[in-house]
Amino acid sequence: PPREARLGLRVDRLFAIAYPERTSGLATVVATAPHLRDLRGQRVYFSLTLPAGTAPPIRSATLAAIGVLASLPPAPPADTFEGYLATAGINFRFSRGRLLATTDPGSAYQQFCAAAAAAFHRWLGLGIAEKRPALAALLRAMMLGQTHELSDEQHGLFMQSGTMHLFAISGLNIGVVAGALQALMLLLRLPAWPRFALGTVLLWLFVDITGGAPSAVRAFVMAVFFQAAFVLRRPRNLLAALAASALLVLLAAPLQVFGASFLMSYGIVAALLLLGLPLGEAWLKFWTPWRALPVAAWHRVHHAVAAGWRFLASALAVGLATSLVSILTGLQYFGLLTPGGLVANLLLIPAAMAVTLAGFASLACGLVGFESGAVLANHAGALVLLVIESAVRLGVAVPGAFFAARFAAPWVGPVALAALLLALVLGYAGNWEKRVGGWWPPFAVVAVTLIGGVNYGAVS
Repeated sequence: PPREARLGLRVDRLFAIAYPERTSGLATVVATAPHLRDLRGQRVYFSLTLPAGTAPPIRSATLAAIGVLASLPPAPPADTFEGYLATAGINFRFSRGRLLATTDPGSAYQQFCAAAAAAFHRWLGLGIAEKRPALAALLRAMMLGQTHELSDEQHGLFMQSGTMHLFAISGLNIGVVAGALQALMLLLRLPAWPRFALGTVLLWLFVDITGGAPSAVRAFVMAVFFQAAFVLRRPRNLLAALAASALLVLLAAPLQVFGASFLMSYGIVAALLLLGLPLGEAWLKFWTPWRALPVAAWHRVHHAVAAGWRFLASALAVGLATSLVSILTGLQYFGLLTPGGLVANLLLIPAAMAVTLAGFASLACGLVGFESGAVLANHAGALVLLVIESAVRLGVAVPGAFFAARFAAPWVGPVALAALLLALVLGYAGNWEKRVGGWWPPFAVVAVTLIGGVNYGAVS
């Protein structure tokens, strides 16, 4: 049963919270009363009120606190916060607590990360935070994962449009930052090995400064494996990099395999590689404009139209493939079906990449003391974010863009995801030939699930 307890906690991870007088996150129990000694070494979720004038703790800090300790339910639903905690290996909640003392302020490295995060926060607000705080909040959310700065309306808009993932520090953000770092070091003419080593260190610092979220760590590992192929002069195999990063992550934290973030991250990237890229290539092979006209005879219009078709075919194929996973995971973990998400993501992902590049430029200018450059980059990012927010507002107003829905039974979601992954693997292994069903089995799995395995409407 719930009981009052005094615990010593070492902070492992902090959650963004909108109230400065509170702090919450995940921690390891390092000290207890004698009758609770079995809790030592256990990881718990904590939520504490801070004394007036006390700065929030940082990761690695050790805290003395008093609060209510309660165990999690045995099998919480996957779409609840308790379900998230359970898949993270957490068994207890330490809530309604109060910080008594900070017995260790944390390591020097984590203090550096906290100071850098505060500097990043300031630089990303230069020139826009006072005039357009809502746009500054969007920019900080996209670059730093600080979604607590978004208003309730903004949260609702991006959740309903199926584009909330744009504001998580994950594959898209880390991939753009990794590419920008490599491009910057190429301009400095660094050799391959120093470029790889320095790029890895700088990318990890960005991941850790922004909080070290599991999705960001997974994207970092995947980016490092892919970049290692360049310096080792091996064939660049995205699928091998994905598998290697998944293996390494699971060796370090096996329970992540049950988490929504892990399944969504690797499921979406797997669909992109196994189905999206081959489908785009097949469409280009099936039809390209002016195929009978030699390329040497093309004019600018021919080249522009051909490039536009290549981009559209690839983007649409990738969007269709990844939407198969996002449809099932959206139902499983959020109770939402967002048919408008495919169109929204096709339009907004390139725009989000542009915003990330602007944010990277702002941080780079801030690091070298060129704050006027940071102001210019922030205004560029804010302009694109204004377009993104306006487009999302128009999109969610379209009837049928989103609605509440849930799987008819708890087992439907996991079985459908497993069947989809099997269809993707078998299709890819068979080169998507007709003897293995062609391109249709993954789409059929999702269609059958939506027809027979989902309850639509506001299901409790």
